[in-house]
Amino acid sequence: MEVDADIHILENSVVRADEVLTPEALSFLSGLHHLFEGEREQLLRVRDERQVRITAGEQPAFLVGTQEIREGDWLIAPTPPDLQDRRCEITGPVERKMMINALNSGARVFMADLEDSLSPTWENIVQGHVNLIDAVARTIEFSSPEAKVYRLAEHTATLMVRPRGWHLQESHIAIGGKPMSASLFDAGLFLFHNARQLLDAGSGPYLYLAKLEGHLEARLWNDVFSYAEGRLGLPNGCVKATVLIETILAAFEMDEILFELRSRAAGLNAGRWDYIFSIIKKFRNSPDCVLPDRAEITMTVPFMRAYTDRLIRTCHHRGAHAIGGMSAYVPNRRDRELNESALVRVREDKERESTDGFDGTWVAHPDLVQVANKVFDGVLGSRPNQLHRHREDGSVKPEPMLDLKVPGGSVTENGLRANLSVTLQYLESWLRGNGAVTINSLMEDAATAEIARSQIWQWIRHGVHTESGAVVTRELVSRLTAEEFDRIRSVVGVNYSQGRWVDALELVKQLTLSPDFVEFLTLPGLQMLE
Repeated sequence: MEVDADIHILENSVVRADEVLTPEALSFLSGLHHLFEGEREQLLRVRDERQVRITAGEQPAFLVGTQEIREGDWLIAPTPPDLQDRRCEITGPVERKMMINALNSGARVFMADLEDSLSPTWENIVQGHVNLIDAVARTIEFSSPEAKVYRLAEHTATLMVRPRGWHLQESHIAIGGKPMSASLFDAGLFLFHNARQLLDAGSGPYLYLAKLEGHLEARLWNDVFSYAEGRLGLPNGCVKATVLIETILAAFEMDEILFELRSRAAGLNAGRWDYIFSIIKKFRNSPDCVLPDRAEITMTVPFMRAYTDRLIRTCHHRGAHAIGGMSAYVPNRRDRELNESALVRVREDKERESTDGFDGTWVAHPDLVQVANKVFDGVLGSRPNQLHRHREDGSVKPEPMLDLKVPGGSVTENGLRANLSVTLQYLESWLRGNGAVTINSLMEDAATAEIARSQIWQWIRHGVHTESGAVVTRELVSRLTAEEFDRIRSVVGVNYSQGRWVDALELVKQLTLSPDFVEFLTLPGLQMLE
C-alpha cells in the first residue's frame, strides 16, 4: 500500500490496520522520522564508540561536564494526580485479554508493553495499537473460545505504554526508502491516536522509556515529545515519561536524565533484568567482570544494592517516583507448596523494596497484585508515596556500582543448562509470536533471555571453570545444547513439528557460539521472525 511518494507500508493485511495507519497518522510519523532519525542514528554511533572505549579499559563514571546538574537544586515538574500513587504496577504485552485483566487487576498502573514482552510481528504491533485505542476508548472486549467475555471494570489502572528501544527499527514502514525507528513508530502512533482522549478523560499520555544509555538519549525523547505536543495541539508538558534505568551507563546519568525530561519526567524504574544484561554486555571482554549463575545475582548482592540505593536517592532528591523491579514469578495453582514458597520470596522482595524507600513495584501476574499492595500498604499507609524519604545514605560514589563480586557465587553445569534451556524455549516461543513465556514458574521475556544467552557467551569467552571443575568451552556448550534440545523435544512430543524449534536452535548457536557478541538477540531474531 502506498500512501504518498515518501511513505510505504510494506504489508497491510492486519485486521483494522486502516484504523491505525490512517493518512493523518502516517503524515505525523513522517514528520517524526524526518526531524529525529538523524539524531537517533548519531546516538547509536555514540553507543558503539563508547563500547570500544570500555573494551579498551575505560570505566563508567559520573560526567565531568554535568557536575552542576548533579549538584544543582532543582526538581522535576509536578506529577499528575493519577501518577501520585504507584505502589503496584502490573506489566504485560499489548495483547487484548492480558490488557483487560491487567487494567482490572487492582494495580495502580498498567504498563502496556510494546517492547520486551511482545514478539514484534507486524500483526502483534498493529493489533497492539488497535488494543490501545480500544482500551483508551473503554470499548475493549475479548471473547474466549469458552464464550467467556472480558470487559473493563468501572475503575481501572492508569495506563502507561512502553515503546520499543532506540536501537530497533520497524521494517514494515519505509520512509524515504529507510525503515522507520520502532521507538518513533510506537510512541508516535500512541500519542497521535490517544493523547487527546486520555487528557479529556482526566488522565494523560504516559510512557515508559526503555534501554536508554545516557542523558542525550533522554534529550532526544524530550524533543520528540515537545514536537508531538505542538503538532497535535496538546498542552505543553502533558506527556509524562518514566525512564527505566536498565543499563549500567544510564545508572551514572540518573540526575542528567531526569534533568533533560524535567518538565515531563514522572520517575525512574529499576529495570533489574536488563541492568544485569547490560553489565555482562558492556564488560563482556573483562575477565574480572564474569558473573555467576543467574539465580545467584539477587537484588541483595552489593552492586545491585548500590544501584537501587542510588536510584531511590536520586529520584527523591528531585521529586520523582522510584519504582522497583519486576517480580517474575507466575503463580502455580496446581502445586500449593511450591506456590507458597515462591510467594514468600515475592513478599520478601517487595518488603525489601518498600523499606528501602521505593514508591512502588512491578509484578507480572494479576495474582501478585494483592501481595504487592499489601506489603506497600503496610509501609505507606494513607500516603501515596515515599518522596519524603531522601535516602541521604545512598552512595554517591561509582565504586560500589562497579564492584561486581557476588559473595559465594559460582558457575555450575546446572546453571549453564538452565540458561540454554530458557534461551531455547523462549526463542522458540518468540519466533511463533509470543514474547512473554512462563518457564519453570517464571515469566521470561527478552530481558531475562538476554541474561541467559549472554552469560553463556561470556563464560566461553573467558574459559570459566564450573563448580565441578569443567571448563566452559564451545565444545561443552555445543554438547549441552544438543542434550537440552533433545530433552525439550522429548517433552514437547507430537507438538514438536508445529513449533519453531530448529530455528530457535540455530539462533541459540549464533548467539552463544559466535566469536563476536551480538548486541541484542532481537536483531538476528527479527530476520527469522516473519
